Amino acid sequence: MTINFTEPEERVALREAVKKLASKYGREFVEKQAREGGKMTEMWLEMGQAGFLGVNIPEEHGGGGGGMADLAAVLEEASAAGAPLLMMVVSPAICGSIITRCGTEEQKARWLPGIADGTLLMAFGITEADAGSNAHNITTTATRDGDEWVLNGQKIFISGVDEAQSVLIVARTQDAKTGKLKPALFVVPTDAAGFTKQPIPMSWEAPEKQFTLFLDDVRLPVDALVGDEDGGLWQLFAGLNPERIMGAALSCGMARYCIDKAVDYAKTRSVWKDQPIGAHQGIQHPIAKVKIELEQARLLWQKAAALYDAGDDFGAGEYANMAKYAGGEVSCNAADVAVHTHGGNGLTVEYGLGNLLVASRLGRIAPVSREMILNFVAMHTLGLPKSY
Repeated sequence: MTINFTEPEERVALREAVKKLASKYGREFVEKQAREGGKMTEMWLEMGQAGFLGVNIPEEHGGGGGGMADLAAVLEEASAAGAPLLMMVVSPAICGSIITRCGTEEQKARWLPGIADGTLLMAFGITEADAGSNAHNITTTATRDGDEWVLNGQKIFISGVDEAQSVLIVARTQDAKTGKLKPALFVVPTDAAGFTKQPIPMSWEAPEKQFTLFLDDVRLPVDALVGDEDGGLWQLFAGLNPERIMGAALSCGMARYCIDKAVDYAKTRSVWKDQPIGAHQGIQHPIAKVKIELEQARLLWQKAAALYDAGDDFGAGEYANMAKYAGGEVSCNAADVAVHTHGGNGLTVEYGLGNLLVASRLGRIAPVSREMILNFVAMHTLGLPKSY
């Protein structure tokens, strides 16, 4: 009996189509946009028109009717081509998933088609300066006032707000019985009165910018609330698990790009007699090691996505965290190996690898630190006492 461990034919074909489109843009386009203050809008809209951004959105709402495994494959291929789309982690993955699973039919009809074809970009706001990785410390509040909600608070490190038409904000409402605050999700238009943004200067160059948000008595209609006010944390994790899966896929794509560059250079660079530097174990072994790490990380995100698509939220959470950890590690290791293989050329603008040393670390830091993931695995997977 022959057992093939492969992705479905449809996903393999999807990968090839994405690779072809993303390769038209590539790393040079991304670097140029970043240097000149440009955006990835041209590629984003072409990806949306081709149906790649909305593969996880239900067909009745303009999407492809696939799952998170399909969307993650799209992002991995774009990243491997040197043109990662960070906002795919946010708009179709986090926001699209939450609205699909928790929104009303009217909300789905209003927002999902635009998210699917890329004409509506929705950012996501959860992080706060004084909360860090502790979502229980979120202080942004939503108060009911007649037929409106009133939001007050601040958010930090929110991606792509300058490109977005709206932001899905995580706020807290007061439980009428206990008086305790509980999480709730609200779609806030970026042109709403009382909503302002301030860019955060970052050390790595990217078309997608980071922002601090200020919400000062932002008034929203009742139907801006997505999901049940008493729905609890599961509604939030309907988007956070996809965020980790997509982050892992982006990191794996970046690692693939770096490995390909290292291999190409090692094959062609020759300084000792007639042999390329790649003929020597001192060059071969670091690249081979990081290739093995990459395949391990890819298996983890594929398993996490399969569990999420099967409706196993807890299992998906466990493996999404592991995948995010592994992806962050391999992206950093691959960038380091690629730069080191190139020697001094690895830090030149011409070869386009130096900026990836900083960019790759995003996978270790966001959306949650690797230390918090280790805490999760220690407590929930291994059954060890809570350490924080």
